[in-house]
Amino acid sequence: MEFKDYYATLGVNKGATEKEIKQAFRKLARKHHPDVNPGDKAAESKFKEINEAYEVLGDPAKRKKYDELGANWRAYEQAERSGGPNPFAGGEWNVPFGGGQGGGGFRTMTPEEMEEMFGDQNPFSDFFTTFFGGGFGNRESSARGGARGGRGRQRQGRDVEHEIELTLEEAFNGTTRRLSLKHDGHARTVDVRIPAGVGDGSRVRISGEGETGAGGAASGDLYLRVRLAPHALFERKARDLYVKVPVPVTTAVLGGEVEVPTISGKTVRLKIPALTQNGQVFRLKGYGMPAVGKPEDKGDAYARVELELPSQLTPDERSHYEALAKLQEGRAKKHSAA
Repeated sequence: MEFKDYYATLGVNKGATEKEIKQAFRKLARKHHPDVNPGDKAAESKFKEINEAYEVLGDPAKRKKYDELGANWRAYEQAERSGGPNPFAGGEWNVPFGGGQGGGGFRTMTPEEMEEMFGDQNPFSDFFTTFFGGGFGNRESSARGGARGGRGRQRQGRDVEHEIELTLEEAFNGTTRRLSLKHDGHARTVDVRIPAGVGDGSRVRISGEGETGAGGAASGDLYLRVRLAPHALFERKARDLYVKVPVPVTTAVLGGEVEVPTISGKTVRLKIPALTQNGQVFRLKGYGMPAVGKPEDKGDAYARVELELPSQLTPDERSHYEALAKLQEGRAKKHSAA
């Protein structure tokens, strides 16, 4: 079995604390997150490796198994799925140690240790009960904090996912939301910071804010799935924003300037060249959405011209339009005669 050095993946040493592991994971996750590196397959692959490493090292129970068994720490799960030969021998389990690299030997594993390794998912609990005549069941009671006074069984809390709706302005600036969460009849509030630049469908992970673990085990994580509310002015495409800008006919024909709104709330002056056509698009560099983790790295805004026709005319304006119409009619006759 191929050995994956999860400590090397996260860039920490084997004696790193839980806090150091979490900090290393967050730093690397921000750097290689797919939202930060759209279309980068290498970054996506690295992000998966980082998540796999943290899934193990971020869980005290899994980390313990990994440290003891190395590449073979998942061996029992694989044995169960493959329906391989029963590794039980002489009333005890033989488990390889030494990281699965090179020599190494075997040590026997008691039923209590088996339960510690497998928890509720122990596929061999019925076998133990039958083989020992109920003895294993007594050990299980002990592990649950029964008459023997053993420590309670640890079970990591489950991850929780919630949908959260944001305005485009909140996604642009980043925001803090206070969420009310309920679990097993207990309510609590959590203040969550949403980073600037998140997109529709993005998932924001808040470590340790999921369901509470049992027996002192780590809590699960809270995942917020972002949904962006439609905006009255802007249409978002990746990190670019599109906005329609009304331009008077006279400005489009003769040239001039118009004001363009931006998502930051400010307006910018856009120069309209003479004879600008309806639907023409102008790029405003750096006025789009920021990249997650890189607020200074922004996309662009695109202003699409919408000719603004007059809804009513004064007598003077009408006379000018009529004069213009005669000029255009005369020019058309000259072209047809030619």
